[in-house]
Amino acid sequence: MKRLLLGASSAALALAAALPATAQGDNSASGEPQATAVQDIVVTAQRRVQASQDVGAALSVIGGEDLDEKGINVINDIENVVPNMEVDSQFGSGQPAFRIRGIGTREYSSNNASTVGVYVDEVAHPYTITTQGAMFDIARLEVLRGPQGTLYGRNTTGGAVNIITNAPTADARAGFTAEYGSYDRYKVEGYVSGQIAPGLLGRLAAVTEQGGAWQYHRTTGEKLGDRDKTAVRGRLTWDASPEVMVDLSATYQIDKSDGLGFRLRSPYPVFDGSVTYPADTARRITGWKISEALAGVSGRGLDAKPGRDNDGLDLSARVRADLGWATLNTVTAYQTFSRSEYNDWDGTPAAESDVYFYNDIKAFSQEARLSNEFGRLNWMVGAHYADESIEGGFYTEFRGANRNLINTPYDQSVEAVGVFTHNSFALTDRLSLIAGLRYESEERTLTTTGTRRLNLPVGPEMSYETSLSEWTGRFGLEYDLADNALLYASVARGVKSGGFTTYNGQSQTPFKPEVVIAYETGIKSDLFDNTLRVNGAVFFYDYENQQIQGTEFSRETGQLGKITNVPKSEIYGGEIELTWTPFAGLSISQNFGYKEGEYSEYFAIDAAATNAANPVDGPWDIIIANDRSGEPLQFPKFNYGGSVAYDWSMAGFYWRAETNYNQRDGIYNAASASVLPGYWLWNANFSMGPSDANWRVALFAQNLFNTEYEETRNNFNGGARPTSSPNPGRTIGVRLNMDF
Repeated sequence: MKRLLLGASSAALALAAALPATAQGDNSASGEPQATAVQDIVVTAQRRVQASQDVGAALSVIGGEDLDEKGINVINDIENVVPNMEVDSQFGSGQPAFRIRGIGTREYSSNNASTVGVYVDEVAHPYTITTQGAMFDIARLEVLRGPQGTLYGRNTTGGAVNIITNAPTADARAGFTAEYGSYDRYKVEGYVSGQIAPGLLGRLAAVTEQGGAWQYHRTTGEKLGDRDKTAVRGRLTWDASPEVMVDLSATYQIDKSDGLGFRLRSPYPVFDGSVTYPADTARRITGWKISEALAGVSGRGLDAKPGRDNDGLDLSARVRADLGWATLNTVTAYQTFSRSEYNDWDGTPAAESDVYFYNDIKAFSQEARLSNEFGRLNWMVGAHYADESIEGGFYTEFRGANRNLINTPYDQSVEAVGVFTHNSFALTDRLSLIAGLRYESEERTLTTTGTRRLNLPVGPEMSYETSLSEWTGRFGLEYDLADNALLYASVARGVKSGGFTTYNGQSQTPFKPEVVIAYETGIKSDLFDNTLRVNGAVFFYDYENQQIQGTEFSRETGQLGKITNVPKSEIYGGEIELTWTPFAGLSISQNFGYKEGEYSEYFAIDAAATNAANPVDGPWDIIIANDRSGEPLQFPKFNYGGSVAYDWSMAGFYWRAETNYNQRDGIYNAASASVLPGYWLWNANFSMGPSDANWRVALFAQNLFNTEYEETRNNFNGGARPTSSPNPGRTIGVRLNMDF
């Protein structure tokens, strides 16, 4: 790995030798047309306003205007535009699971913190189920790769996703976007913005998305996949005094969308042998049927389809005050979220892997930061407090002789306090030292009566605790190779909280916090009169107590999923991002991510061997384990993506043609002992609008070449054959944008 880092540094120095000492102007004296410069984007990734090229970290930025064009409708879609990032909807649910550079868990309960921090206007969303309504009226997205903690409200090992919404404007504005596409899907988004009173600006934005059912029941023909999502956000900015600015925000979201139906990859015999469902021959075929017992506890009818009935409210107040000697920023936030979600994981009417999640989440947080520049020193100190509660549980019916409904209720509380500092000191005009440190103390408590079948008495109430008391930090150097090239190197320690497996009350032993020591070096450069941008980074992660979906066995109920820790793992890889505007109107972007990882030390239960060694209907007394050291980690080794766009004027109209694409490598899937195949995805857009009018119309296609690909493969039923989570084929549509 040292050779890899040294090689990257040498390549960066060789590149620097070809760079001019100062950046040249964008225009020549001759007046001949020049290549359009790559535009820099102002970001706040380091809690201060900077050009993205001045941030010495692996950072990807997507502007708000690019979201529709690149087919980014929900936060899950950002995996197609950010290198070395994956976002799964776990087992067809509405909860996204994030992975950056291979760091991330596959988690479908809602009570554990994410390995990737998600922030909306500086407010942490510690539970990713709450993020599905955030993607509207967006100014930009910022994705930081690598451990975070010295800049943000919570510790994370994977990275951070910052969603920055559009701020109110001083001048009166309004606009809307309307889409209609395949399977009768439509989406309407609009906003109004302007001055309400002197010193007081406001913005109101709303979105609704409906339709789009693309799957159908193999027996009844009933459709599945309709979206039914609505959200509204209001923002007020108030200049309380020349030194104090207040930003208030409120967002309310409702999601009653259908879930995803599973596809049978091979014939499925039900437990009692009465029927065998044939393998599905097309990605759109699925099946489901809710049982009377599950319908009763979930409040659904017997005709219910897989889907959710979620709603949430986010309130925040941000205050910025100029104290003269420093700037004070405070962020106060309160979130509530209710989850009600039914999924059919066996994909048949047999009800052999049907689940129901229910949660009420409340989260309060308070953050305060002081920052300023003092000569060569740019400093920031801060503190963060969080108080969270989650009530909920998990009902399930699993394959077996005893088919009574199983329930695991719980009540979890979290209290966390953190103090942190992040500093940059210019040792010379070109060399800067970066140093950050954080201490965090956290207490998590879970109260539960355990997992029980509904025909059995309720067990005694039990409480479990896990705590975190950790120092984390970042140390790095940044060197300006030239005015348009930055070389950086860093070492960081990141920690993610431990927690509890709340879909298995047989053993509530908490899993441990995970720790990552991350080594990274990279370069950011603008070349050829700023028409070509090349950014790259390489990294090595030393991973301790990695949290993964594992397996344990209960004597009474058999195989159960559980989050466990892998003692030692390692990951290494890198990314390259390129943006090029060879001439006016043409823009080309490319990105490539590569990573490899393996378990260095891991002794785990062999589920297949254990099932084979015990009676079909239990008890499960014989446990067989094996050594999985050296086994590859379950993520794609590489991804390649990009876009090509051309803008031109003709006959009084502005025209734009754009295509974007992403290739993802295959993923080894331990649950099904197979490899999820890699795939290519292509999207295309063609838009036009009058040069003297305020509207624009576009035709678009997503998954242009109708690629078949799967998100996950699953085997919840012991010896039963796996199911998979399919994705839609080609969809097309039309979009109208209008501003006033």
